[in-house]
Amino acid sequence: MGKRGRRRQSQLLSTLTKKQKKHLRDFGEEHPFYDRVSRKDTKPQICQPPESSDTSSSESEAESEPEEVSGYHKLLATLKNVSKEDEEEQEEEEEEEEDSVIEEAEMNDEDGDTDVSVEEETAAAESTKSQENRIFPADPEGKDGAEPPGTSQQEYPDEFTDTKHESLFSLETNFLEEESGGNCPLKASQDPFLQHVNKELKEKEIQAIATNPKVTQQLKWPTLGQLVFSSKFQKLETFKPPKDVDLKSLHLQKPLETTWTKTNSQFLSGFHKSSSPFTPLQKELFLVMNSYRDLFYPERTALKNGEEIRHVYCLHAINHVLKANAQVLGNNSRLRSQKLGAGDDDDFRDQGLTRPKVLIVVPFREAALRVVQLFISLLEGDSKKKIIVSNKKRFHGEFGSDPEERPPNLKRPEDYEAVFIGNIDDHFRIGVAILQRSIRLYAPFYSSDILIASPLGLRTIIGTEGEKKRDFDFLSSVELLIIDQADIYLMQNWEHVLHLMNHMNLLPLDSHGVDFSRVRMWSLNNWCKFYRQTLLFGALQDAQVNSVFNKYCVNVQGQVAVRNVPMTGSISHVLVQLPHVFQRMEAESLAAVIDARFNFFVNKILPQYRDAVMAHTLIYVPSYFDFVRLRNYFKKEDLNYTHICEYTQKSAISRARHFFLQGEKQFLLLTERFHFYKRYTIKGIRNLIFYELPTYPHFYSEVCNMLRATTQGEEAAWTCTVLYSRYDAQRLAAVVGVERAAQMLQSKKNVHLFITGER
Repeated sequence: MGKRGRRRQSQLLSTLTKKQKKHLRDFGEEHPFYDRVSRKDTKPQICQPPESSDTSSSESEAESEPEEVSGYHKLLATLKNVSKEDEEEQEEEEEEEEDSVIEEAEMNDEDGDTDVSVEEETAAAESTKSQENRIFPADPEGKDGAEPPGTSQQEYPDEFTDTKHESLFSLETNFLEEESGGNCPLKASQDPFLQHVNKELKEKEIQAIATNPKVTQQLKWPTLGQLVFSSKFQKLETFKPPKDVDLKSLHLQKPLETTWTKTNSQFLSGFHKSSSPFTPLQKELFLVMNSYRDLFYPERTALKNGEEIRHVYCLHAINHVLKANAQVLGNNSRLRSQKLGAGDDDDFRDQGLTRPKVLIVVPFREAALRVVQLFISLLEGDSKKKIIVSNKKRFHGEFGSDPEERPPNLKRPEDYEAVFIGNIDDHFRIGVAILQRSIRLYAPFYSSDILIASPLGLRTIIGTEGEKKRDFDFLSSVELLIIDQADIYLMQNWEHVLHLMNHMNLLPLDSHGVDFSRVRMWSLNNWCKFYRQTLLFGALQDAQVNSVFNKYCVNVQGQVAVRNVPMTGSISHVLVQLPHVFQRMEAESLAAVIDARFNFFVNKILPQYRDAVMAHTLIYVPSYFDFVRLRNYFKKEDLNYTHICEYTQKSAISRARHFFLQGEKQFLLLTERFHFYKRYTIKGIRNLIFYELPTYPHFYSEVCNMLRATTQGEEAAWTCTVLYSRYDAQRLAAVVGVERAAQMLQSKKNVHLFITGER
């Protein structure tokens, strides 16, 4: 195309309306309604398409002389009264993009460069947009310092869901195969699943929960240790684990009896004497899970037993789903085989108001990947026949990770490496449908059996009050809630977990095509929360996690919490000779602790460190809100300080560390979340202040051991001061041990001194 043709093309673009430009940009040609029609009737001609699909048809139109448009078509082109209000917003959004297309065309006219069609230009613009919306895994090294670690860079403009296999995985249109077997008939059985879902509550029992005191009883198990059984219902049943466990006695659904042993073989290598398919820890955990009691286990660590526990709760989840689906499919077969009107309708009540039965909450995509891989392994086992897994390649692409992306020189503690392995993006959600020996990934939520998501991924779809697009009906009939690695959510955003719990098992706002004749009565009565089993796993005893377990877990079967007290605290792992001064502050109530701690620090602690002799003082602040308050106070008092938090950019972090090491800044404010996500070694510390006891007890010894990073003969002048109150009993016991913590809380003295190395 010559210079003259390009100039005509720009003139043609300028005469088009915005609606015509949009159609030209999307389809590469003008709408047929606006074709230039001559008055003579011509025979239709068959035209062969060009070999290259990249060339636009508008290019050929621009080369030819434009025909005269009739006045009738010109009049139609000027009409804008059709749905004008609906088009205004869309036109405003597209106006900038359309103008840029015209400007680029004019630039090409003036420069005389190679020809670029409108279609190619818009395709390039769309490709840049898709690159901006691409999934970026969270950066463990902090390359994007402005992005807080608890948030994700990912957005979901068009979330992918699998719609091809809807009929294949539908529970309404499928029937139970004979070879799958299972516990499909509704009859008296020792199966704990049937006993749980068939248990009928009375209205009086539900009303009495608000006034009934919680009945508790303590038992000691060989591996789990001290257990506390509790229930708000009148009957409290406890049990002790048997020495030997047979797989047949656990009522596992096929094919789990045969696949579990191979899937779990990596953990059984150290137990040659026992023929049990479980490790001692797995056996006791599964016995509690299989009784459908709520469970809180606060000793799950990524290094020690994380994968061991993941295996056993995945076994329980897949066992529950297979039994529930087998019951539905079996009743489908019974309804098909017998005549209409025969039998009692209540015999076929086998499902909830919505299909999702299991919700697994994990912090990172890597954890979701491992859960799905376990599901596949449990269904497949060592059989020669592979199970059908839809969208498996896409799943590995979005949830997997590239080992080369990780910096090779990254040296961090072992627990850090175990937690932040693989893809650590924290914004995701995926539906999984399971039907006999097939798995459907990316299933729509209301066609899924299992939902795997992060708290942030659930928060963005649940939304908040007042938002137009929000949905939480899929949580209405969840029968099994698994919250894994709960301690990490304290470092992300605990409000997302509370928001999720507040929307669990509410009555749905829409029917979603449910057959109400098949819905269980306790689900219709909105009693799902009394039948929901909650499994809560974490790495520490924390007041916020305990509050969720005590407030939101009201299972009719009761609750079981592991309550082992730490005999030796993390202070025993401090390797430097250091005096630890614990100063107790008094507070009237839990709500008054925040102000009492700030006033105590400002009036009693900080004046001791204002002197220039007390330089190189690190102040460790667990709460970000306390950090902001202290930062504002330091700025107001014009103190010589610098600060590092999880939102600080990488360049500012380097400057702050350098100024603190050289002594140019006397104080350094450091947040706990920054230490959790980065684990940098801060050099130059001589005086250490714990504004509050750390959430993770091993952080106490880690920060104290930073003092030896730069030893220049100042060991005798090192100090460590810790603030605590009587409301910090759990954190204090984890640092100094339960016996010392009891003495410190009950003592009349407010100051206690420990020298590292003493017992």
